[in-house]
Amino acid sequence: MVLSGREIQRNLGDRIVIDPFVPGQLNPNSYNLRLDRTLRVYDNHELDMRTENTSREVEIPEDGLLLEPHRLYLGRTVEYTATDGFVPMLEGRSSVGRLGLFVHITAGFGDVGFRGYWTLEMFCVQPVRIYAGVQICQVFYHTIEGDYEPYTSGKYQNNTGIQHSLLFRDFER
Repeated sequence: MVLSGREIQRNLGDRIVIDPFVPGQLNPNSYNLRLDRTLRVYDNHELDMRTENTSREVEIPEDGLLLEPHRLYLGRTVEYTATDGFVPMLEGRSSVGRLGLFVHITAGFGDVGFRGYWTLEMFCVQPVRIYAGVQICQVFYHTIEGDYEPYTSGKYQNNTGIQHSLLFRDFER
């Protein structure tokens, strides 16, 4: 079951953390998250799952940044989120999708217990100018049934910045 906006607000500070929380970003059944001012882009065109693929930072200037089609940009939310007992899910906003900008290619499913900033996998089908601080996506919360082990020590837990893929670590095991 998806939590209503009122239920999200009732659980703030207890089972849901959204920091900073801006009441105007609360929706009937989700909360809008904003794009931070820094992006990361991979250094190489060809990426290898078995190796750490390096990336570099790109700042979004005040007059915006024009994203190029067929290039992956990694962004980050301004807001830090945490959950206890709810499954967080991320979706792009429809207004953003209607510009041909995909905000989370495949990684919109969060684990119960996730704590950190959301890394956004952004891709556009035609050039689109983006701006820091725009409400770019929305988080919503599902209840979970049955016993579970919360996500406490995964590769991306308690992150503080944009994280490129850490899949290479799975090959090291």
